[in-house]
Amino acid sequence: MAITVKLRQLKITARKTRMVADLVRYKTTAEAEAILSFTPNKASLPLLKLLRSGMAAAKNTHKLDPKDFYISKLTVDDGPMHKKVFPRSRGRADRIEKRTSHITLTIDKKVQEPAVKSKRRGKKEA
Repeated sequence: MAITVKLRQLKITARKTRMVADLVRYKTTAEAEAILSFTPNKASLPLLKLLRSGMAAAKNTHKLDPKDFYISKLTVDDGPMHKKVFPRSRGRADRIEKRTSHITLTIDKKVQEPAVKSKRRGKKEA
């Protein structure tokens, strides 16, 4: 069962947030939590809070063990830009764009694949 949590209009650029998201994509929730708690980037704290929110949803809402989950999908998209005008010399103006990002995190349960015996036989001795 996949659980999806979203964080919208984070005031960090998507480009900076993707660098942190690439560190934890396809990891187990315990590994991802450890990586995010020791990563010094500014975007690691909102991602950690979002991961813990997804784990709490798995535990409380769906009555599942969050240790069995892994990050199956983690996307960071551009959000709306806040545009400001910055005055320059000689009556000119420059535009400043404060960028935001939207984060979508999906955690899913690990599928245990059964061990398949090989049908390949050993070499015959001559």
